[in-house]
Amino acid sequence: MSSDLVSAPVTPLLRRLAIPVGIGYFFNTMFNVVDTWYASRISTQAMAAVSLSFPLFFIIIAIGSGISTGATALIGHALGAGEREKAVLYSAQAISFAVLHGVLLTAVGLASAPIIFHSMGATGAYFALAISYMGALFWGAVFFVVNQSQNSILNATGDTKSYRNFLVTAFLLNLLYDPWFIYGGFGLPPLGLSGIAWGTVTIQASGCIYLQAKVRRSGLVGGLGWREFLPRREVFTSLARQGFPASLSMMTVALGVFVITWYVGRFGQVEVAAYGVATRIEQIVLLPVMGLNVATLALVAQNSGALRYDRVKETVRSALKDGLTLMAFGTLLLYPLAPGMMSLFTSDQRVTHIGVQYLRIAAFVLPAYVILYINTFALQGLRRPRFAVVIGIFRQVVAPVPAFWLLTVGFGLGVEGVWWGIFLITWLAALISLLFIRHTMREILAGWDRAEVEVAPPVLEGGDSQERG
Repeated sequence: MSSDLVSAPVTPLLRRLAIPVGIGYFFNTMFNVVDTWYASRISTQAMAAVSLSFPLFFIIIAIGSGISTGATALIGHALGAGEREKAVLYSAQAISFAVLHGVLLTAVGLASAPIIFHSMGATGAYFALAISYMGALFWGAVFFVVNQSQNSILNATGDTKSYRNFLVTAFLLNLLYDPWFIYGGFGLPPLGLSGIAWGTVTIQASGCIYLQAKVRRSGLVGGLGWREFLPRREVFTSLARQGFPASLSMMTVALGVFVITWYVGRFGQVEVAAYGVATRIEQIVLLPVMGLNVATLALVAQNSGALRYDRVKETVRSALKDGLTLMAFGTLLLYPLAPGMMSLFTSDQRVTHIGVQYLRIAAFVLPAYVILYINTFALQGLRRPRFAVVIGIFRQVVAPVPAFWLLTVGFGLGVEGVWWGIFLITWLAALISLLFIRHTMREILAGWDRAEVEVAPPVLEGGDSQERG
C-alpha cells in the first residue's frame, strides 16, 4: 500500500488508514478501562494507586510513542523518496533503538519510582500498592517500547491493520488475565493489584512475537542478519533527532499529568481517583479521532518525501474537518451522559460527583485536542518535531503552574479550578498550533519554489532555453 500513499485520493485514503487505528485505540482504551474497573473492585485506594502510577507509566508510553513517531516519519519519508535501502536500515535500527531504551527504562524506573511516589504524598498501604503495580510495568518496559517500534514500520508502509488486530486480541486476553492474575488459580498465586500489571506485561510480550512476524512480511526487515541490527551511530543519531522531540513531547504530557495529579492530590485521594476514572472516559470519547493522528503522520511523511506538498495540505485539511465533525458529536454526548459513564466505574458518590464536574468541562475541550494533535502529527511527518516539545512544555508545565494556582487558590474554585485551567490552556495551545503550521507550510513552499528556480535551465532571448552553437 505504500505507493498508494502518494497517489490515491487523499480523503478516502485518510479514512482507510484511520479507521483500523481508531478501532485499535478503542480496544486499547477498553483494555485500560477493564484494568480500572478491576482496580475499583479491589478498593478505592487501589484505584487511586493506579491513577497515581499513570504519570510514570506514561513515560514508558512516551518513549515508545516517540520512537514510533520518529521512525514512522523517517521510514515513510525514505519510502516516499524512493530510497528503499535507507528505509530498510531505519527499520532494523529502530528495533535496536527500542530495545536499548526499554532496558534503560526498566533500570531507571525501578530505582526512581519509590522517590517519585513519596514526593507525590503516597505512604503506607497506598505507597505499597503503587510500587507493586508500577514495578511490574517497569519490568516489562522493553516489550511496550519494542511493540511501538514494530508498529512504526508497519504504519510507514500503510499497514494499520496488524497493530489493530493485536490490540483487539490484547483486550480479549485481558478480560481473562485480569481476574486470573488478581485472584489466582491454575497454579498462579493471587497477585492482587500487581496482577493487573503482570497480565498486561504478559500480553505485551506476546505482541512482540506477533508483530515481528508481520514486520518481516513487510519486506523491510525480512532476511536481514544480526549485523544490521547492531547500533549504528549515524542512524541512531537520526532516530534520536526525530524521535526524542516526539518522546519529550509525550513526556511533557506525563509531566503535565504529574502536575495535575499533584494539584488534585492536595484535595484528597477521592479527587485523584475521580480524575483517573474521568480521564479514561475522556479517552474513550476521543477515540474516533485518534486514528486520524497516525494516518496524518503516515500520509504527510510519504508525500513530503515525494515533494507532494499539495497532498500534504489536503491531508491536514481533511483530517481537521473529519476530526472536528466527530468531536462535535462527542461534546453533545459527553455532557449529558457524564453521570452515567462515571457510575459504570465507581459506586462512590463522591468520586462520581467530582468526575462529572471534570467531564462536563472536558466536553468543550475535545475540539481543541483535535486541532492540536493533528497539527502536531503533521509537523512530525514534515520532520519538524521541535514544535511538539515547545508547545508541550508550555501546555503541561509553564502555563499550568500559575494558572492552576490562580484558579484554585486565587479565585477559590478548588479542584474545579484545575479543570478550567486545562480548558483554557488546551484551547490556547490549539490556536498556536494552527498559526505555526500555516507559517511552516508557507516557509516550506517558499523554499521549494526557490529551489525549482535555481535548478531550472536558463531562458535565452526568444524563449530558446538551449545553448547557441
